[in-house]
Amino acid sequence: MFVPIVPAVDRPSLAGHRTVRAACPHDCPDTCAIRVTVEDGRAVKVQGDPDHPPTHGALCQKVSRYPERTYHAERLLHPLRRVGPKGSGRFERVSWDEALDDIAARLSAIAARNPEAILPYSYAGTMGLVQGESIAARFFHALGASRLDRTICASAGSEALTLSYGGKVGMHVEHFAESRLILLWGTNSIASNLHFWTLVQQAKRAGAKLVCIDPRRTDTADKCHQHIALLPGTDGALALGLIHELVCHDWLDHDYIERHTADWPALRARALQWPPHRVAEVCGIDAETVRQLARDYATTRPAAIRLNYGMQRVRGGGNAVRLIAALPCLTGAWRHRAGGLLLSASGWFPVDRAALQRPDLLAGRQPRTLNMSTIGDDLLRDAAPAFGPKVEALIVYNSNPVAVAPESAKVVQGFRREDLFTVVLEHFQTDTADHADYVLPATTQLEHLDVHTSYGHTYALLNEPAVAPLGEAKPNTQIFRELAARMGLDHPCLQDSDEAVAAQAFARDVDLGALRERGWVKLPLPEAPFANGGFLTPSGRCELDAGASPDYLPNYESAASDPQLAARYPLAMISPPARNFLNSTFVNVQSLRDIEGEPLLEIHPEDAAARRIADGQPVRVFNDRGVHRCTARVSTRARPGVVNGLGIWWRKFGVDGTNVNQLTHQRLTDIGRAPCFYDVLVEVAPDAPAGGV
Repeated sequence: MFVPIVPAVDRPSLAGHRTVRAACPHDCPDTCAIRVTVEDGRAVKVQGDPDHPPTHGALCQKVSRYPERTYHAERLLHPLRRVGPKGSGRFERVSWDEALDDIAARLSAIAARNPEAILPYSYAGTMGLVQGESIAARFFHALGASRLDRTICASAGSEALTLSYGGKVGMHVEHFAESRLILLWGTNSIASNLHFWTLVQQAKRAGAKLVCIDPRRTDTADKCHQHIALLPGTDGALALGLIHELVCHDWLDHDYIERHTADWPALRARALQWPPHRVAEVCGIDAETVRQLARDYATTRPAAIRLNYGMQRVRGGGNAVRLIAALPCLTGAWRHRAGGLLLSASGWFPVDRAALQRPDLLAGRQPRTLNMSTIGDDLLRDAAPAFGPKVEALIVYNSNPVAVAPESAKVVQGFRREDLFTVVLEHFQTDTADHADYVLPATTQLEHLDVHTSYGHTYALLNEPAVAPLGEAKPNTQIFRELAARMGLDHPCLQDSDEAVAAQAFARDVDLGALRERGWVKLPLPEAPFANGGFLTPSGRCELDAGASPDYLPNYESAASDPQLAARYPLAMISPPARNFLNSTFVNVQSLRDIEGEPLLEIHPEDAAARRIADGQPVRVFNDRGVHRCTARVSTRARPGVVNGLGIWWRKFGVDGTNVNQLTHQRLTDIGRAPCFYDVLVEVAPDAPAGGV
């Protein structure tokens, strides 16, 4: 049994001062190790663990405010039942027994007709293996509910990387400090990967060149030697142009290509169709920029790429990831531990998903799978042979789909169905919780046990509960245990304790004793994982052309794909995260919202002048899917022809109850069935008087 061990000097007591080991649960590659200071049963401070190498004692501004979030005056502490119209946020307090008895009865009635009419909806509100998909997954498998394709963030890049490398694997993050050239491709590391940025700064001080590739001039771009502001969705074209130059100048490691890659001739032939002048035209940059970047990348050793998920949120995002992933194989950058690429390290962790989620509880059933990125359409569908039963019940945990899912006008319409029974497990009255029939108070990271992997480093972490659950809050796991018991789902694994689940999380390579004693443990991996090949593909090679041949695909919404649409809506829009929010988390923390101020749209001075828009002016951002009102920030952080709608604000904090997802669509990426949040065309105009459109 997994029992977290606390040293004698730190053993918990309700009185006095103690320190508890914890881990940041949020959707961030840093996955920080935390020390929580508890005084008289109350968490008073969180600090980064100075002994954990990736964290090195520092926390971002968001997580350093975690006690403020946990003890927030608006924290949900009791079960609530809806008494007003859906979306009104009007609820009454009920007991746990009342809530769970009614939920169980209503779910049982639906399941008796067809359990596939019940749908879970969750993502990365916590990245923990225990409070994420463990008892919850077992519950839905035992029930035979519809399955959820969890695509909303990273599946395009993840599946693309798996096609090329065999898994979500890459460099050790700490070795970037030794790199001589770092391409920060689609990542605003200062805002979203702060501890990695510390390593980048070490490399810079040692003489490394930093190149930021991003449509937006971010804080990170400001600190790099070069910023390449390509048009959204053209990353694949840039990668093909770089490969073109590697071939034409013979900047190739022929031995590495021969020994450790497959299907090079096909990729070579495709890249030769992409000379710098063609790349420049597509990407909206200079041809010489392409030539110089290729020269720098090929002739600087070691060279490393920090790729991030923003660039894969377009139609051709998966193809672009595959093309970029080819680069370190073609130059042999993988031979050095400070060369190669990192998109995600999560594939290194030996997580035993089958033990955690128990798909055997399906007992041979094969329920349909619905994509979380098309929830707006799916909630509005009637039963049909190709679709299956109409969704009658939705259980939401670790997510806020009304704010974060694309084309949110349809999402809201679906959630407002009076015949949809919705249960939301939450900390706060989010946009989604406003549309629930029942809201159940869940514990925060300071109040429950969990274990964590990371997608930005290679250390497993432990999170011990620092304080008792506030009010009547319960861990996700306990809520699903109690629902299972009430619904007669009696498989013993549905009642496994959190400690038992934590013990089942890893198949190998994680020393649970060390994890208990220290709070974190490094995976035993080679320092230069692909120096001698050994990719995780069946062939052991990097598959340069496996499956769908990687190529550049223009955005769905672009002049190349739809010139008539581009004529009506000439501005591309991306929606990068506001620095002090993490997806829709922390939006309700007043101190952080005060820093962000209000929903903003960054627009280049040329585009603003053409529309007679001044800095600070209210504007309408619109397309065929809707209108979003916000404030213009006239700034060169936006490149000409592109606007940046900073997100993700809760809709209820928007000027007219919307956020940028009012404008996004539900079409999916080339690989991974993921949303295209950054593949959007809009127009912007000064806001009309009150009552206007």
